[in-house]
Amino acid sequence: MANLGMEFNPGEHMDGGNDFAPIPNGRYTALVTASEVKPTKAGTGRYLELTFQIVEGEHKGRQIWHRLNIDNPSVRAVEIAKRELSWICAHLKWTEQLTDSTVLHDKPLPIDVLCKPRGDGGGMTNEVKIPKPGEPTAPAQSTDGRPWERI
Repeated sequence: MANLGMEFNPGEHMDGGNDFAPIPNGRYTALVTASEVKPTKAGTGRYLELTFQIVEGEHKGRQIWHRLNIDNPSVRAVEIAKRELSWICAHLKWTEQLTDSTVLHDKPLPIDVLCKPRGDGGGMTNEVKIPKPGEPTAPAQSTDGRPWERI
């Protein structure tokens, strides 16, 4: 038996909704609330995982994750990651050398969110794109395939 160390009434927590359901396509204002460099699944590189939290509108408070391939056998994937990281810095007015991703935290920036089919056939998921600074339009529907092949 594991003592929870608290009293828990399950009936008080039934109305939370599905906070993990994909959010609709669109441009949202978000903050980077966490960042971490992790190894790729294949072990052949590293990616910077950014946790975004939407700060305005109907989906305020929702979190969404984005990975930037900062070290990868795919030169194209690394180019895309560097470009998106550069655009994040531009949105945040960060012009100095970037050595620690925590300087990106807690500052609002626009993100484009796309709703697309999950790779495992298990429904829909969200994908984040960082808009080029000054880009006025919201994203179109994402297509199947690897993100670095769609740009």
